Amino acid sequence: MVKEEVVIIVGAGPSGISTSACLNHLSIPNIVLERDDCLASLWTKKCYDRLHLHVAKQFSNFPHMPVPADYPKYMSKDQFVQYVDNYARQFNVKPMYNRLVELATFDDTIKKWYVKVRNMQQGTQYDFDEYVCKFLVVATGQNTDVHIPEIEGLDTFPGEVLHSTNYKSAAKYANKHVLVLGSGNSGIDIALDLANFGARTSITVRNPVHILNKEILNIGLIMIKHIPLKIVDVVLAILSKLIVGDTTKYGIPRPNRNPFSSKWIIDSGTLNKIKSGHIQVLPALKSILGDYIEFVNGESYQFDVLVLATGFRRSASKWLQDSDYLLNENGNLQRSEFHNSWVSKTKFANNWKGNNGLYCVGLCGRGIEPASIESVKIANDINFLLQNE
Repeated sequence: MVKEEVVIIVGAGPSGISTSACLNHLSIPNIVLERDDCLASLWTKKCYDRLHLHVAKQFSNFPHMPVPADYPKYMSKDQFVQYVDNYARQFNVKPMYNRLVELATFDDTIKKWYVKVRNMQQGTQYDFDEYVCKFLVVATGQNTDVHIPEIEGLDTFPGEVLHSTNYKSAAKYANKHVLVLGSGNSGIDIALDLANFGARTSITVRNPVHILNKEILNIGLIMIKHIPLKIVDVVLAILSKLIVGDTTKYGIPRPNRNPFSSKWIIDSGTLNKIKSGHIQVLPALKSILGDYIEFVNGESYQFDVLVLATGFRRSASKWLQDSDYLLNENGNLQRSEFHNSWVSKTKFANNWKGNNGLYCVGLCGRGIEPASIESVKIANDINFLLQNE
């Protein structure tokens, strides 16, 4: 039996929860389908213990319910999860867990989305549920499926190999030689944690990257609401050079473009550990032979542990059809305008809206505030369309 819904939201992370809350706020019926068994599973299950948000709490609010005033400026992982739980409870967001969407396609004959969902709950009578809906919201986020790169000789490595989603604490790695593969925000945070616990830590830096600290980032977030991106980008580049200094001599080259127009990471103390020699910076990994790891510069070192901070791949392209206007084959936005995705609630790029009642939220890759703005926009748009049918 095919069930009919007004709105289906795929994903119960922060983006899906906030969209459902905004729809509930407008009394628009919706359901949330989540493949895991809890809210915000990435934050709840797959984050390291020391994780804190890199942006200040005033840039981390969900719609209609600000972060509590007594929370610190930078929330811990556990504080953020508690905020998410309280928010879902406040706005009566009740996801359907253990529901894996395997197909979503637009049925042009009935002008609705057909959604096929595997029900993974134990003891269920049927393997699949089927739905049709007028509006479909993709809220599966950026960090969906773990990415493990192909590494020559990885199967010969005798030590522990783990993805960053399985890393919790460095306590058990004291005095071990640990390589962190990847220098995104997770990679540099994990490297700092390892160094603080006495691990002999190395990290690979494959591509140029801007290093900002939290204060520089928050200055940029304030400025970008009032000043064009190009000017903000120049200011951030100058501040980074003045405050962070020249990172090239430590093996971390800067991109030719300014921070918000290229790759940037937030430093919480890792750079000082690099400068003091407690963290070794290495170039891209070439191959592995036993416990020896060779790098593209020809050097090789022995390691006991390999932490793969190699990120994620988006999953929407696996199950979503008829989305060419909004998402590409990799599940990324076809159109991504950074400035308008973060700048204001009134002048906003329509990179959250596709054709035939399709929307996406939280895919612009710029944090909680842009996703919250998108949630409000999507709910208001759906409300307008329903009222004008």
